[in-house]
Amino acid sequence: MAEITGRHVLGFTVTAFGVIIAVNLLMAYQAISTFPGLEVDNSYVASQDFDADRKAQLALGWQLVPAYDLDKGELMLAFTDAQGKPVVVNDLSVLVGRTTEAKDDSMPQFIYEAGVYRAKAALQPGKWMLHVEAKSLDGTAFRQRIDLFVKG
Repeated sequence: MAEITGRHVLGFTVTAFGVIIAVNLLMAYQAISTFPGLEVDNSYVASQDFDADRKAQLALGWQLVPAYDLDKGELMLAFTDAQGKPVVVNDLSVLVGRTTEAKDDSMPQFIYEAGVYRAKAALQPGKWMLHVEAKSLDGTAFRQRIDLFVKG
């Protein structure tokens, strides 16, 4: 076995720190390149009306159940009131995307049919996120973020 010299220790140290720095740079690049953006531009401003908006939304008593039919390529949203009856909403807007990739984001157009909102959407198997925004007939805002798991 060869004697360990100062050059060996220096080489080992430089190599070890080189690997650490390279991995950190790679992880930083991946984090920045896959960051989909901010939820809101200014969280302080968004928080000012949060409690009042939440209270009004809870007073609606709505439940939202998403579903996806892989064979038909159809996304379905069922809004129900506190009695379990279907709800007709105003200004329905849904952002569908992956939690980590903004390139998969889409905003399908829903139609109301037989108590359920339906839209064509080509979702691959895996975890999807739905940002749902709607208004009641009296103008009360309804917002919900839902995770949807598409089985394939």
